[in-house]
Amino acid sequence: MLKETVEIKVDYEKAGVSSEGCAPVLDCYYNTLTEEIGRKKHKAIIICPGGGYDWCSEREAEPVAFRFLGAGICAFVLRYSCVKKKFPTDALECGAAVKYVRDNAEKFDIDPDKIIVCGFSAGGHLAATMANFWNSELLTKPLGCNPEDIKVNGSILGYPVITSDPEYTHEGSILNIIGEEKSSELRELVSMEKRVSENTPPTFIWHCADDGCVRVENTLWYMCSLSKYHIPFESHIYEYGGHGLALCDETTATWEGHYQPVAAHWAEAAIDWVHRL
Repeated sequence: MLKETVEIKVDYEKAGVSSEGCAPVLDCYYNTLTEEIGRKKHKAIIICPGGGYDWCSEREAEPVAFRFLGAGICAFVLRYSCVKKKFPTDALECGAAVKYVRDNAEKFDIDPDKIIVCGFSAGGHLAATMANFWNSELLTKPLGCNPEDIKVNGSILGYPVITSDPEYTHEGSILNIIGEEKSSELRELVSMEKRVSENTPPTFIWHCADDGCVRVENTLWYMCSLSKYHIPFESHIYEYGGHGLALCDETTATWEGHYQPVAAHWAEAAIDWVHRL
């Protein structure tokens, strides 16, 4: 296994957002190329940890990357800029990360048409944003690229923040990306169940029914939108487990409540889904 960390370059000025405090980096985990195994053109997954757009959880970063890498999927962890700023700052950073991975497909021995975004909680919102905005000028124009350069071929969403509906959203996450002006138009724009279209890629999504932080309605509404547009998806709603489980096992558990053997099935199911994608 090889690892390297690269800085992600974004021209924030072109997007009309501030670059203050922005320093995104991408940790790249990929398999050592050997003559015995040869090139495989692996699938790739870009992981966006959660943290309410305030910070990036380490529990939802490298441990998750190792789990996918062990299954033959090249893994990348995006540590996006967690400072209060206006949308689409983080989405631009995620788009630039997708472009970097695609541009370096030969180096990492990956299939450039099999790049998946994965996110947890607020990182799930970021992954869903990338899945729904990859062909939007809101991203392509500032990044100076074509939609195909930042197209994602699938998304994996774990207990994601999806809606901006005040009754069901995680308000802290939404306020962190719409900024202090609290624009109603911007709030509407970042409600991901309303951004699904025929261009949204296949999706794997999971949640716990008793999540008291990000309510399960976020996932249920997103599923309804995917169904409306006939987007293939696989979903798993677990009876209990709460929020922030990451891998749900001893690998990432910080206390007893984060160890849920039943919900831990999500990782195996997601890996199988990626292989079938």
